[in-house]
Amino acid sequence: MSLSKPYQEKLSELKTRYNVLKQGKDALLTIIDQAEVPESVYNSNAIENSTLTLKETEKILLEQELSRDVTLREVYEAKNLARVVDYTRDKAQTDEISKELILLIHQMLMGGIDDNIAGRFRRIGEYVRVGTHVASAPEKVEQLIDNVLIDYSSDHIAYFIDKIAKFHLEFERIHPFCDGNGRIGRVLTNFQLLQLGFPRIIIRDKEKADYYEAFKAYQFNKNSKLMEKVMALALTESLNKRITYFEGSEIINLSDYVRKNNLRAPTVFNAALRQSIPAFRERGVWKIRAEYKIT
Repeated sequence: MSLSKPYQEKLSELKTRYNVLKQGKDALLTIIDQAEVPESVYNSNAIENSTLTLKETEKILLEQELSRDVTLREVYEAKNLARVVDYTRDKAQTDEISKELILLIHQMLMGGIDDNIAGRFRRIGEYVRVGTHVASAPEKVEQLIDNVLIDYSSDHIAYFIDKIAKFHLEFERIHPFCDGNGRIGRVLTNFQLLQLGFPRIIIRDKEKADYYEAFKAYQFNKNSKLMEKVMALALTESLNKRITYFEGSEIINLSDYVRKNNLRAPTVFNAALRQSIPAFRERGVWKIRAEYKIT
């Protein structure tokens, strides 16, 4: 499959603007990236059924006291994933994606949570199920990961979103670890985007139904189009956010924008979800530049 031409053209236009506008704004870009870490951590863990809220995740990362008791595991999951996100942001500037990197970040993710499985692939007898799908046999995992890495690095023809989506789908189909596969897979997606000069994306818990449906489509029909769309929308939103900040625009909540311009809220918020307007989310709240004119 291949991402449709309109999506490709839109991403190309946004990437060009992003490259021009980010010149001399490294400090601002770092601030935006760092501010997104709690949101990224919260959503990735929530997809895996963590009970932590975004506010609780922020407090944990800031070493602040929580108003309720949470499990030590959830605390470690938040702190460890934040470390992995920061580490891979730096490493993407210098390193290639590799089996060694994958094992290292899994060690970082699972360390202190389950040291017996941290930093290693599944061993003989360690089978896992993903929904109705029984993941690849453990004795085949390492070779399958090698194959996925080779396929990704040697494909110089496919559109970049298509390549990254297929890698993610195959990685999760293999499910190489006893635990942490989803979070590691999403970290690797961002590593690949950063290597190509794009910003990171957030796969959001609120939209995990579409995300899960993309896995089903691939499992049953080898159709990667839904995952390509999920990633393209998330990347469009990420680019729109950074471009808006780079331009120094006044930013307001989308709900205020709707009231100010006497618009129909459902129509505008649906447009935001489809990314047909340059809206973006911060801490789960939709925002847009105040002077934007809907045509």
